[in-house]
Amino acid sequence: MRVARRTFLKVAAAGAASLVGRPGKAHAARPRPAPNETLGVLVDTTRCVGCRACEAACSEANGLPAPAGSAQGSVFAQKRTPDAQTYTVVNRYGSPQGGGRPTFVKSQCMHCVQPACASACLVRALEKTPEGPVVYHPDRCMGCRYCMVACPFGVPKFEFEKPVPTIRKCGFCFGRLKRGEIPACVRACPSGALQFGVRGALLEVAKTRVYQNPDRYVHHIYGEHEVGGTGWLYISDVPFEKLGLRTDLGNTPYPELTWAFLSAVPFVLMLWPPFLMGLYAFTKSQERVARVEDGGEKEVRRE
Repeated sequence: MRVARRTFLKVAAAGAASLVGRPGKAHAARPRPAPNETLGVLVDTTRCVGCRACEAACSEANGLPAPAGSAQGSVFAQKRTPDAQTYTVVNRYGSPQGGGRPTFVKSQCMHCVQPACASACLVRALEKTPEGPVVYHPDRCMGCRYCMVACPFGVPKFEFEKPVPTIRKCGFCFGRLKRGEIPACVRACPSGALQFGVRGALLEVAKTRVYQNPDRYVHHIYGEHEVGGTGWLYISDVPFEKLGLRTDLGNTPYPELTWAFLSAVPFVLMLWPPFLMGLYAFTKSQERVARVEDGGEKEVRRE
């Protein structure tokens, strides 16, 4: 079938136009949880002893391999980040040989108030729940990995080694929360470094500790305003830039910064395959026409 150039372009443009904006509308239709009414965790690094009980509890609760390293010294020798088989890690900052008390910091998904990963997801495989956790739906995922690029904390990880890979990250023990239980890592913490509760109440606890102990804490609550706010909040006696926490992110929610770009993604994503197929069909039709015309010329020459 011969495909006219004008017809092909009209069909491709119409198909793409019908798809533009769908992800944006889907995101806009979802109720946005009130930031201070969602669930969160306050991390007090002055109370963390580096026992890594949170790592072990997380691995057990999520069916993950046991935490790496048997000797704590070897584990803390290099900085680790959460990956596809490890949803949370504890790192040590400050060398015992250098004097002073080392600071231990737990890292995991921050469960942002307005998560960039969920905003970037075209199929809502990552979703901000009304309770606060950002959860992942593997049955919806198409493997585009936009969430990995969008996350300012670099948390979502892809199972490249699996034949049927999925995105992996901390889900805030959402299943446990729905059963009325607290996150496994919080439950396992023996020193009180992790406190679970409603975000607004946790902010009040954090502010009280900071203002009642001005010489002990840095006068800042990490996660209160960063990237629009996060579900995991940190207070510390060491500047956050020295603890591996990004301090260059600003306070604007990332979805607001990327909305114009992400609105154009569906257009490019959906237009490209039909464009290539149409171009292929158009090229083939032109080749057939050329062969017919060439055959006609040869017959005229034989006559």
